[in-house]
Formats: sequence, structure tokens, C-alpha cells
Amino acid sequence: MLPAPFAPWKGVPLRVLVAAEKPLDGELSLIGPDGKVAASSHNRFDGPPYSWYAEVAAPAPGVWHAKLTGASGCAAIAREITVRETPAAPPQATAGAVWPLRASWNRETENLFSAWIEKLFDAPLDAEPSWKALHDVVRDRSRNMLFDYLGLREDDNLALRPDCAKLPYQLRAYFASKLGLPFGYSSCTRGGGGRPPKCSRWFNSGHPEFTRPSPQPEPIAASPPPNATPRSGLLQQMFAGPPAEPAEEPAQAPEATPAPKRLGLAGSFVQYLQIASDAVQSGNGRTAANDDNTDFYPVALSQNALRPGTIYADPYGHVMMLVRRVPQTADAAGVILMVDAEPDFTVARKRFWRGSFLFVNSALGNPGFKRFRPIVHAANGTLRRMSNAEIAKSPQYGDFSLEQSKLGVEDFYDRMDDVASPEPLDPVRAMKAAIDSLEEQVRTRVGSVDFGRKFLDKTTADASMPDGPAIFQTSGAWEDFATPARDFRLLIAIDVVRNYPDRVARRPDRYAMPKDKSVADVKAELQNVLASELVSRKFSYTRSDGSPWNLTLKDVVDRTASFEMGYNLNDCVELRWGAPENSQEAATCKRHAPQAQRAKMIKYRVWFHDRHWPARA
Repeated sequence: MLPAPFAPWKGVPLRVLVAAEKPLDGELSLIGPDGKVAASSHNRFDGPPYSWYAEVAAPAPGVWHAKLTGASGCAAIAREITVRETPAAPPQATAGAVWPLRASWNRETENLFSAWIEKLFDAPLDAEPSWKALHDVVRDRSRNMLFDYLGLREDDNLALRPDCAKLPYQLRAYFASKLGLPFGYSSCTRGGGGRPPKCSRWFNSGHPEFTRPSPQPEPIAASPPPNATPRSGLLQQMFAGPPAEPAEEPAQAPEATPAPKRLGLAGSFVQYLQIASDAVQSGNGRTAANDDNTDFYPVALSQNALRPGTIYADPYGHVMMLVRRVPQTADAAGVILMVDAEPDFTVARKRFWRGSFLFVNSALGNPGFKRFRPIVHAANGTLRRMSNAEIAKSPQYGDFSLEQSKLGVEDFYDRMDDVASPEPLDPVRAMKAAIDSLEEQVRTRVGSVDFGRKFLDKTTADASMPDGPAIFQTSGAWEDFATPARDFRLLIAIDVVRNYPDRVARRPDRYAMPKDKSVADVKAELQNVLASELVSRKFSYTRSDGSPWNLTLKDVVDRTASFEMGYNLNDCVELRWGAPENSQEAATCKRHAPQAQRAKMIKYRVWFHDRHWPARA
């Protein structure tokens, strides 16, 4: 059970979150000092873990009781909470640490982390929520029960703008700092040259280093930005305390710095989070499955293991976080919901499905679902990470698994279908769910392409285009407004939907096939339904002159070949949506990518046509 804030008092809402392993049919009640129920909730979030939330806007001072009561009337979980008349002194920073440690990672705190993540991104299943930046989610008090948890007004101006790889770290660090839990991150390579990413040094909140992590050698060299400034000594300014121990590796002595200035608990967290965010990238999630020296460990593909807060690292550099599992019903397939952050910092929730989550095991690392590696105290009092063997044997965890690293592509997606929907699926409903996911992906692309249109409206200069595989992961305007990675996934998504009737015919035992129809009959019916659905589903995009243009999903599928070269932000939006040459739709197109860039795109087109992501150098 997690009450908030850290020191409840009558001037702020009292919020209570309860998490449990079992799907108890119960009610959470907040009972005031007068013995009356001030707030209650029967609503249970899907699990595991299963969770309940209740809130009192203006709690009376005194002793409160929070109780989760089962159908039998017995209190399964109960806790006394003292609400003060006046605010208590907030927690203070600790010399030599980013925040004071008050708790440990275990099944209980992991369940609370999962429940907090689920509530943070909660929305109706048919909604497509998105936010301009992560801090828009965190600053929403109706979503974030930990807002101003410490009583320091620490969240009023908190700015969080992570990319996809940094988002899980920022959420984990935020939760850990509030509850006084340990947090850590590694400095890793991106992998390449036939080798998976490797992590060298590990940094943690209990004993922060006084310099930022040394850059790791990368397969593709990159120069630092011309305006980059070193941060040597920054962490030393964050904490007033004894001098640091010598670094593990010899380093040149830093220049003399002013006397350390204590920034306070909130300020220290902000500074530390920036340093940690600068150090991590997508390679941190794609490490080898059997590597102990990592921030994440792979889990089994099961309903019990795939909990909110679990990340999904795909083989090509994209990272997402699981935020909710919706169980299968008699009328609908089960759904797994994820969030990610785009290069423009937009955060969006989307469905897990084959069209948007790529999977392949290779020498470049092991993708898949992974959880944060637990951090515990060593015998000497320092912090350390649990090994894979320890996690596998731990009664608090026990979910380490190499299962995913042994699966082929088809086996992985078949296994995920089984996890999301254990019971046989109605083939028509299952295919419509896949079409729903494709439609969601297309509508998300509308926004991304429109960002590029608005960028072009403000400049006459062409954005530079990287060479080779760098088109998928770089920096600057290309990374923010071009869509090669998104379009690569869109092409796979189109394949999945277009071939769904064949998929059902390939694996009929997975579906609730009508007893009076043959497999061929069901396949024919699905083909007819697919054709009808693609025509009926419509959307619009904004053309170069600001006018809307309507398309259907059938147009998208028919223009599949155009999306093999529709990702360049220097092209007009009409061209990026595959408008036929000399058509009315294309009449408003006034801009084309330079010939040199078109030549590159023609050369790279085979990657998109063959759906084969190029390897790094």
C-alpha cells in the first residue's frame, strides 16, 4: 500500500494506491478519524499486479484507516495513516547521495511501481492518448499520485523530454527518488561489427560519481556538437560531502572548482537525472540476454512476467514501455498497451502488435521484453545489481528467462498472441483488431509527417540527409522530422494486415474456427471482410497549401511501394503520402528532395522493399 504524500496533512489531498498479486474482488475504502468512509473504489486495474486507487481531496487531521476489503468482508490489506494538522518538515538531501534511501526493491515495491505506471497512462481502450512531452503526464495531478510527494514543490517546473531510450530511465528514477529507492544506469556501447552492446561502468544514486560517464566507443564515429560543454565537476557541486574516492580509471585532474554548493533534494534530482539521461541510449536495452552487467534482464513471455514498467527493446534501436495488459474477453482479443517517446519528445500510447514491434535475434544483441535489474545492498553496504542467477532463484522475482533469445520471428509473435489471448480467437474479430492497430499507426504517422510540413514552412533550406544506416538513427532535423524508421514499421504493418487471412489458414488451431466452414471458406470470408474494412476506414492529412485531403486505409495499402521512399522530410507531404504524379492530390506539391538525396533513397530502397533493416558498420 502506498499513501501519498510522504507526510500527509490536511492541506493536500490524501491519495492511496494498493497493489496485490491476486485478482481480489474487493473495495478500497478510506475511513476518516470519525469512523466514516470518506472515499471508496471498486474499480480494479488489470494485472498482475492488480491495483486500486482512492483519494480524499481535503482529509481531516487525525488517524485514517485505508482498507482493501474482499467480498467476504475481511480486510485483505489495511494500514493506519496519520494526517497532520500542519505540514511536516520535508525530507532533506543526504551528503554523498542523490536522495536518501528509505526502502528496498522487492515484490511489494515493484508491484507499486507497476501500479503507478498503469495509472499514470490510464485512458479508455479506444482512446489514442498522446502528450507533447513526458512532463505533461507527470505534472497531471489526476494521473500522477506522486505529484509533489515530498512536499518540496519539486514537480511544479520539472521538465522531462526524453527520447524512447531515456523514457524508462526517467520514470524509474522519478519513482525511486520519491520512495527513497536505489537507482542506477550504465554506460554502454550501441553494438556493431557483429557484436552486441556492452556496458562498462555502472553508476548509482547511492554513491554518485563526480564526473559524468566516459563516452563509449561507437561503431559509427560522431563529432560532439560545437556548443557542447564539459560537465566535469557538476555532480560535485550537487552534494556537500567528503571528497570523492579516486575514479576506477586514471583520469586527468579536473580544474579547481568552487566550494560545493548543496542544491537541495529537488535540485539534486533534476541535475542527476539530466546526467543519467545523457548517458543512456537504445544500446542499453539490446544487450545480450545472458549478460549480467546490464540495466535490464529478459523475462519469460507470460502474463505473470509482462507487467507495467517492463520495457520492449526492438532490434533496431526503438524502446517502449508496457503500461497495461487488457485481458481477453468473450467478445475481444486481449490487448497489450505500450508508451514510447518520439524524437520530437511526443509521448504516445499504442497497442503492441507485429506491425509496430519488430523482433529478430542476431549477433547484434537480444531484443524483447525486459525488466529493470534489481538493485540491492552488498555486504559492505554499497549498492550492487542482482545477477541473472540471483534473480532466477529469488522468491521476490524469479522471472529471469532466456526464452526470448531462443525464439525465431514467427515463434515469438505466435507466443505473444498466446500471452495476450490464451483462448482461441474469433478470426474475424482478431483480424479487425489488427486493422485497428494499422489504422492507429497510420493516424500517428499523420502527425509526424505534419510536423515535417510545419518545419518546411519555416525554412527554405533543405535538411541534410545522413548516409547509410544512419538514416534510421541520427540527430538534428532529420531525426526529428524524417520518418524512415516509422515507415519501415508501417510497411511491415501493411504486410501483417494484408496477409492476415493467410495467417489464419496457417494456424487454424489458434482460432475459434466455425464448425460448419472449412479453412478455405474462412480464409475467403476474411479476404472479403478485409477489403470492406480497408475501404470504410478513412483519415485525412494536411497538404502543402493547408487544405485537407482524405484517404482510406485501402489507399495506404495500394500505395505500399510509395512508402519505400516516402520518408524524406524535404519532400512535400503529398509525395510522402504517395500521391500519384499529375493527380489533383499532388497539384499542391511545391517541394522535392534534392537529386543527391533521391539518389541515396533509390540506393537504400532495397532495405524497405525487402523489409531488411541494415546492419551497423
